[in-house]
Amino acid sequence: MSKQKITIIDTGVANLSSVYFAMQRLDADCIISAEATDIRNADKLILPGVGSAVAAMAAIRERHLDELIREVKQPLLGICLGMQMLAAESEESMNDGAAKVDCLGLVDGRVRLMQVPGLVLPHMGWDQVEHDGSCPLFKDIPSGAYFYYVHSYALDVTAHTAATTEYGVKFTAVVNRDNFFGTQFHPEKSGPTGHKLLKNFLDL
Repeated sequence: MSKQKITIIDTGVANLSSVYFAMQRLDADCIISAEATDIRNADKLILPGVGSAVAAMAAIRERHLDELIREVKQPLLGICLGMQMLAAESEESMNDGAAKVDCLGLVDGRVRLMQVPGLVLPHMGWDQVEHDGSCPLFKDIPSGAYFYYVHSYALDVTAHTAATTEYGVKFTAVVNRDNFFGTQFHPEKSGPTGHKLLKNFLDL
């Protein structure tokens, strides 16, 4: 059986090494690329991201990746900021004072600064993820399993929410619409459970 061909989409604003090494541990044929041919020819796609939605979306548009990502038919997994970029918009303010930045618009909802009175931001460390078992990413992963988070912004709970976590407020932990999936947590940093979730993604 041939190896899965995985393209990690290089937006230029993320440290991609941990995701790349996680794919290697799963014996995937993995490359990091922003080339349209590599994205179209992959079996699966991963969209990582760290930092600011403003910078990430600017980089995606500068590399002409926005329409390409919207058009892909194979399974795509957004991780952390990569998941947030799948949403309609983010309230991270822009330098010109705009109240929001438009994202890819592939799943419903707005990304907002978490309102967690008495708690610390960023939300960092291990936390439980609750799901109803319907999302294929959670095959053989029980509801309540722990995953690793580092974030201050979170996506609203919407019709495309497949799992939630509560940290002062309930937010979207996993999102799914058609071939587009996203995790607010970092599966590549979440030990054996994260490894299992990534394997489930490769098995789609």
